[in-house]
Amino acid sequence: MDYVAQYIQEATRILSLLDQSAIERTTDLILELRERSGRLFLLGVGGGAGHASHAVGDFRKIAQIEAYAPSDNVSELTARVNDEGWDTCYANWLRGSRLSEADMVFIFSVGGGDAKNNISTNLVRALEYAREVRATICGVVGRDGGYTAQVADACILIPVVNPSTITPHTESFQAMIWHLLVSHPKLRVAEMKWESVQSPARA
Repeated sequence: MDYVAQYIQEATRILSLLDQSAIERTTDLILELRERSGRLFLLGVGGGAGHASHAVGDFRKIAQIEAYAPSDNVSELTARVNDEGWDTCYANWLRGSRLSEADMVFIFSVGGGDAKNNISTNLVRALEYAREVRATICGVVGRDGGYTAQVADACILIPVVNPSTITPHTESFQAMIWHLLVSHPKLRVAEMKWESVQSPARA
């Protein structure tokens, strides 16, 4: 089997294995967040940071939820990393934003954070702080979910079907999941552009 066919086959299998109840649970928690006028803080590193930035726009525009990603402000983020350290850059950003129990921290990560192995420790510290203030925690993660899966109120785990393609599949499905969330009838408020545009009549 060539790589393209194998990759698509793996993706198809992941789709069939996704825990739909975890997705519905996440949807309900985000709905509750909006109903209490809480804020959504999306955190990730690497590809997860890119996802967080994109998802902020979608949650704000389509679901009309006040959302932020600390990685969007490069000046503040790099100042915190330089002055305070990598481990605490997100936690201190959340502290400065006065994260509270009304809010939600949402993680995009392949491994979910692992302090013991010094992987994505800034996510771990952010989640520890979120637990301190009793904010809701959700995430979309891969592998075994790491620290995110251990502490989340709802965690969507992308199944591992091939140890050689954990990262590309996890990051691909993270994008699929957040687009599912913002377009879910429970959360969608604003019409999406291309769904609102009528197809031109054919001659």
